[in-house]
Amino acid sequence: MKKLLYGIFFVVFIVIFLYVNNHWLVVSKHVFESEKMPASFDGLRIVQVSDLHDALFGNNQQKLIAKVKDTNPDYIFITGDVIDSNRYDLKQSLQAVKGLVEIADVYYVLGNHEVATNKVSEIYEALSSLGVHIMANESTVLERDGERLAIVGIEDPLMGRSTEDMLDMATAYLPDDMFKLLLAHRPEVFNTYVNYDIDLVFSGHAHGGQVRIPGLGGLVAPGQGLFPKYTAGVYDEGTTKMVVSRGLGNSSVPFRIFNLPEIIVMDLKKK
Repeated sequence: MKKLLYGIFFVVFIVIFLYVNNHWLVVSKHVFESEKMPASFDGLRIVQVSDLHDALFGNNQQKLIAKVKDTNPDYIFITGDVIDSNRYDLKQSLQAVKGLVEIADVYYVLGNHEVATNKVSEIYEALSSLGVHIMANESTVLERDGERLAIVGIEDPLMGRSTEDMLDMATAYLPDDMFKLLLAHRPEVFNTYVNYDIDLVFSGHAHGGQVRIPGLGGLVAPGQGLFPKYTAGVYDEGTTKMVVSRGLGNSSVPFRIFNLPEIIVMDLKKK
């Protein structure tokens, strides 16, 4: 009887552990300080949502939407894989987006899973109809009190272009010294973003390493293999910083371990 009770307790514990690891939304807050940033944008708050992969957080994504709303963002960045190519359900994926566009302006770049569906045009059209700003190898310039900064977005390399070519297209008409925020799904090409003098990069794709080993970090990530370098948090090289979201959902591997779904809050400060 004791063995049976222990067995039941163990199974219940595992079920609760996996549920919490895959449904407990957390908010990670970061501050980016730069002398280059225009003073009129001091205090700008950006919330990043990444790698939803059709995961569900409450009825019609209300838990996710409420969590983002509570952060009071100026802008929301979606950095790819809002859908999952293995269980494509665009209607379900758009439930979250419908709520997010009511909170703040939403900027979006696609991930590898959108490309893998071969339905990029359908996805772009659906998001655009909701008011999402599609950043397909292009940039937009924001202006406050006569000062400007650029939001730049590039597609996933699976679209058939190199990261360099896409960045060339996206930044072609921007002054070299303009402060640039980049949305780019893949973190493993960080050195390329550095070479283009991007100030702050928002990325995802790595799912936090899927399984995070306490004290060591992520276990595996697409494009990086075992014990990947870029899985979560902020990385910097030269004058470029990159924040990598652990993301929200899962794809081929169904569970996240010691790796809670994450929403990123980034506050920009003038140094």
